[in-house]
Amino acid sequence: MANTVVLVTGGSRGIGAAVSRKVAALGHTVIVNYAQNGTAADALVAEIKAAGGTAVAVQGDVQNEADVLHLFAEADRLGTLVGLVNNAGVVDLSQRVDEMTLARLTRMFSINVIGAFLCAREAVKRMSTKHGGAGGAIVNLGSAGSKLGSPNQYVDYAASKGAIDTMTVGLALEVADEGIRVNGVRPGIIDTDIHASGGAPDRVAQLKSRLPMKRAGTADEVADAILWLLSDQSSYTTGTMLDVSGGRAVLP
Repeated sequence: MANTVVLVTGGSRGIGAAVSRKVAALGHTVIVNYAQNGTAADALVAEIKAAGGTAVAVQGDVQNEADVLHLFAEADRLGTLVGLVNNAGVVDLSQRVDEMTLARLTRMFSINVIGAFLCAREAVKRMSTKHGGAGGAIVNLGSAGSKLGSPNQYVDYAASKGAIDTMTVGLALEVADEGIRVNGVRPGIIDTDIHASGGAPDRVAQLKSRLPMKRAGTADEVADAILWLLSDQSSYTTGTMLDVSGGRAVLP
């Protein structure tokens, strides 16, 4: 695995951080992308290095094309890109659709959808055998919300993740014979700080009794699914959305 690189967008916290640790433990160089929290990214990189891994923190907002190009230029500098985890995403305060502003919607879809497309585009340019690459894997982070709709909370977020579901299938079929596998993971209620960023820091505690398993999932549980999809163990799996939601399929 010498000089193999995996890029994890939004990699400094939560699910992204868990993925970054596990990717580095396998011997890959991991690029820990972050948009604003350089302190968290630097701390994670230091942790990975202390454990014997190789990691680099790279700032970049995935909705900004110049930042995305910089991220992938760093990947080129470090080695051969073999994996992309499209994890960067945002949520917002709970609102009905008739309360949402254009600014909110633009931010939501620019980061969650356009950012994922831009990163996938650059990954394909490097991995595809059509472009002289040696193949690789892309894993997109969706959400159980894409099936539930998130009414009275985050319909915009759910819709953005619905776009990720469709993008995953379409891109997988587009590059299936070019050495690239594209899959997605749909987490349910996971105990990370994304809930606080959406104005509901106690959301896990509030919903726990209504979940089929009576608990939230962990970032590590989602990361293990992502690592499987990145690995050769899933060599005949592409175009698949894997639910890691503890059975939460129809509960609002």
